[in-house]
Amino acid sequence: MNYLCLASKNQQWCSYMSEFTKTLCPYCGVGCGLEVSPPAQLNKATNRDSQGNPTWRVRGDKSHPSSQGMVCVKGATIAESLDKNRLHYPMVRESLDQEFRQVSWDEAFDLITNRIQTVRFTQGPEAICMYGSGQFQTEDYYTAQKLLKGCLGTNNFDANSRLCMSSAVAGYIQSFGADGPPCCYEDLELTDCAFLIGTNTAECHPIIFNRLEKYHRKNRKMKMVVVDPRRTPTAEAADLHLAIRPGTDIDLLNGIAHLLMRWNYIDTMFIDDCTSNFSAYAEVIRHYPPEVAARQCGISIEDLETAARYWGQSQRVLSLWSMGVNQSSEGTAKVRTIINLHLMTGQIGKPGAGPFSLTGQPNAMGGRETGGLSHLLPGYRLVKNDQHRAEVEDFWRLKRGQISPTPGLTAWDMITGLETGDVGLLWIAATNPAVSMPDLERTKKALLRSPFTIYQDAYYPTETAAYAHVLLPAAQWGEKTGVMTNSERRVTLCQAFRQPPREAKADWEIFAEVGRRLGFADKFNFANSAEVYAEFAQLTQNRPCDMSGLSHEKLQKQGPTHWPHPKVGSNEFPYSPLPNASKRLYTDLRFHTPDGRARFGAYYSKGLAEPPDPDYPFVLTTGRLYGHWHTQTRTGRIEKIRSMHPEPFIEIHPRDAARLGITDNQVIEVRSRRGQAHFPAKVTKAIAPGTVFVPMHWGALWANDAEANALTHPESCPDSLQPELKACAVQLVPISIEVTSKNYQLQSSQW
Repeated sequence: MNYLCLASKNQQWCSYMSEFTKTLCPYCGVGCGLEVSPPAQLNKATNRDSQGNPTWRVRGDKSHPSSQGMVCVKGATIAESLDKNRLHYPMVRESLDQEFRQVSWDEAFDLITNRIQTVRFTQGPEAICMYGSGQFQTEDYYTAQKLLKGCLGTNNFDANSRLCMSSAVAGYIQSFGADGPPCCYEDLELTDCAFLIGTNTAECHPIIFNRLEKYHRKNRKMKMVVVDPRRTPTAEAADLHLAIRPGTDIDLLNGIAHLLMRWNYIDTMFIDDCTSNFSAYAEVIRHYPPEVAARQCGISIEDLETAARYWGQSQRVLSLWSMGVNQSSEGTAKVRTIINLHLMTGQIGKPGAGPFSLTGQPNAMGGRETGGLSHLLPGYRLVKNDQHRAEVEDFWRLKRGQISPTPGLTAWDMITGLETGDVGLLWIAATNPAVSMPDLERTKKALLRSPFTIYQDAYYPTETAAYAHVLLPAAQWGEKTGVMTNSERRVTLCQAFRQPPREAKADWEIFAEVGRRLGFADKFNFANSAEVYAEFAQLTQNRPCDMSGLSHEKLQKQGPTHWPHPKVGSNEFPYSPLPNASKRLYTDLRFHTPDGRARFGAYYSKGLAEPPDPDYPFVLTTGRLYGHWHTQTRTGRIEKIRSMHPEPFIEIHPRDAARLGITDNQVIEVRSRRGQAHFPAKVTKAIAPGTVFVPMHWGALWANDAEANALTHPESCPDSLQPELKACAVQLVPISIEVTSKNYQLQSSQW
């Protein structure tokens, strides 16, 4: 590829001579490769937005091994959001009741650094918090960790991955001794049995579901089991759909394990040689005979036995899960109970088999690698581990003891810290917590109490901007070069194909400049993002996620690659791809535990943190729709997607609707113990009786009183600290309001 790279200390961008620039889709964790071409090379009238402005053309990258040229509607239309309602300049205000005024970057940086220093020396570094995002590139994540955890000495960096994948992180660490999905997408086309639980893959990870479904259609001996209270498009494709009651995942999994044990579908040699704690697990599953498990789950014994038989009789079993498992007060226990089934049957470390967590965001994996949660450090290290802290301190050239041994505040802890006054400064970047956090009314009240909130984003307005004192314009997808890691641990270099608009800057550049102005110039002497990545990659050497053999240059020349990818050799390019084993972890059946054995976890089911009762008799579950992404910050600004999903809704089973006198499209007031919202009813047999479903995308800017998280609670998993966003108890009250599409359009006055 012929290109000209223009680099300076604060900015790097590339102007490409070839027709297409290779990059990565910035939406879900699939990590689809894209090719983008500029408007100047296009003459077709179709490459224009609704206002007639020319748009960048996007197509799937056929050479990208994860997506193989496929792209969903979100990826295909992503360029239409590039110039919609962008934040172009730093803005400040002294109080939330004032209007923002435009300022220079110098003034914004001075204000931020002075405030950080004030809080640091009056309340202490533990009063400084940053809440980031899986939208960050790896370079953004890493620079933030160095600034907060290293230089400032506070572990108060958490990301919206806490609401997304932290249960998977905890489950992998506890079972295998280290984080990291052991599977790859190639396994989708090699498995005999795909067991999908807590994931609507067809809508939330559509491209890998396309691969799985295509293989399933061609290989009818391959079985697909889908566990979900809703009959989603994913469930429609399954050989067996288990519509279990919310909160009974562990009952189901232990019930399957009971039958596998009874029928002797277990790998005793693998259990004896490669695992520990099986006896405790065997004692637990003894209490889940099929009549008990089926009754708890609300399914038939026959269906339970069919699921167990599919698993037990398959040579290669691949499990996939996402938010429906992770967003739970039992999230880590659920993850480990899935892994238990693989361990008892030896279904790991081989093609077509293994426990596969599907990340929700494009670089949630990169966040985990860089230490982007409040209990982590770069390179899959832990804050509590003395040796890990010392290794990072030495690498960053910090004095010993500079990194705090205490895990920082989680995302929800930051909210409660605002309530108590313990948080003196909150820096939010690339996420929208005024829509996505649980117990939303409480969240908003806490944000109003913040003494000083910095909000760094590409778009304006967003719901969270209403709670900020400083707005910083961030470069987004396509405007900065950096690395992302998808769900299969495949690392891709995402090339910039245009300059940031006006005064927007890459997130890592903003963090680095603040670090320099705070007196840490020697720690942030990066000329460009390639240098940031090179430093981070060194810090992963000899760690489970070893990427010391990767660089921007290597990724550009050789394309996307899996980790681990350690540095070897001493030639001009002293790196070489690992053998195919790098596609999968644990192929040698040795794990990252002290004794090299995987650990069984023994868990009894506890059920929902907030079960239904006579006052709140329904279980509300939430989720995503095919076209939208999170809180509509991008997708709400794309006309085609808005027309696909013009309004929110609530799914309710016909039996429940008839009992309450609810008709299709009638507005329902949904009440929980924390708040209320209104949705038009969608009466459908696709939802199990006693359960209702609401999409989570609509915030206050996009609809009136239709925020799903006004209803949810913050109770969380004790291990992962991930809130149970997937289930809460609600009551339904039908009301008489005419619904029109204008109720769900962003009003011009709000822009």
